[in-house]
Amino acid sequence: MLLRKYLKTATAGLSLVASAAVFAQFGAPTPDAMPFPMAFETSRDHYDHLLDYYEGGVQHDYMSVPKWEGLWSTGGNTGGNRPFMTDGEVIEGVLTPEYEAAFHYRRNLGGESNSLGVDYDRLTTCEPAGMPRWLLEPYVREFLNTPTYSLWHNDLGNDTRRIYINQEHINIDGTHFASGDSIGFWAVDDDLGDVLIVHTEDIYPADFFRGTPPTSNQAESVEIWYEYWDAENNEKKLGVNVYWYDDLALLEPLSLVYTFRYREDMENAGLRMRYWECAQNNNTYLTRDENGNPSTQYRLPGEPGYVDPRGTPATRNPDLPPDLAGQEKSPTFDDAFDFAF
Repeated sequence: MLLRKYLKTATAGLSLVASAAVFAQFGAPTPDAMPFPMAFETSRDHYDHLLDYYEGGVQHDYMSVPKWEGLWSTGGNTGGNRPFMTDGEVIEGVLTPEYEAAFHYRRNLGGESNSLGVDYDRLTTCEPAGMPRWLLEPYVREFLNTPTYSLWHNDLGNDTRRIYINQEHINIDGTHFASGDSIGFWAVDDDLGDVLIVHTEDIYPADFFRGTPPTSNQAESVEIWYEYWDAENNEKKLGVNVYWYDDLALLEPLSLVYTFRYREDMENAGLRMRYWECAQNNNTYLTRDENGNPSTQYRLPGEPGYVDPRGTPATRNPDLPPDLAGQEKSPTFDDAFDFAF
């Protein structure tokens, strides 16, 4: 099948994850990025090529659809700044001239000595990570698959991706969205078994991570998702090869890899995905220096304006008396922990 051509260094079956030849050098073992099977004019051409190659894919029911349930955290990856920088220097010829200049502008605001290259984070204003940053955020994930759509939750910012299976793109709003609009189909590959092919468009301009180059409103992606066994670390993982297209930002499309680790230890500890109440307990705020450069700051306990995440947010029920009993998020918190101080 097609992925066999991508993974020429691998032996048959899932042994590709046990072979050091297919691991990248960065951090945890990460499968090598898959090369493009050919040059495509658009990401949709790429997606349609895969749809044709896999003969329309397979239709799962509730019994057969792959189960990626449980909690997952990010693993090794080749995303972030790696395609754009080496040894602290911007790699020339990856970004278009305009976006390469914008990347330098962003890094210079934070000072080139800053490892992130920037003092401002979009999360300051409770923005969701969005794509492609969704793939790299170091927060907990849930992956819920059904025969007709998948719901993939990021613990940060209630940032949920929805992948509509065997459907077409629909955008009756006529605008862009943090996670874009995603469609996909399931297929079976000789090497990887069940794979989910995803196409995403209508993505709101964002970035790969804090301090990385910006993306444009022309960004689109093709993703190949699969479950595999990381023999080196003796753990179950999800892998995704992302082909990133952006005519305004990139001279050529990129092939990137992200992985996610199954975290049974988090489940056993009782961790649960909760609603992200950023508007009620956000202690980050934006400042600007004398030159107008943005910087993310943090209010600490005891400082003016600090919002106690277990207290009574000033933004909640402002039409009630401020001393009304029983409005705290955690009324027993102080009593339970006074003995420790």
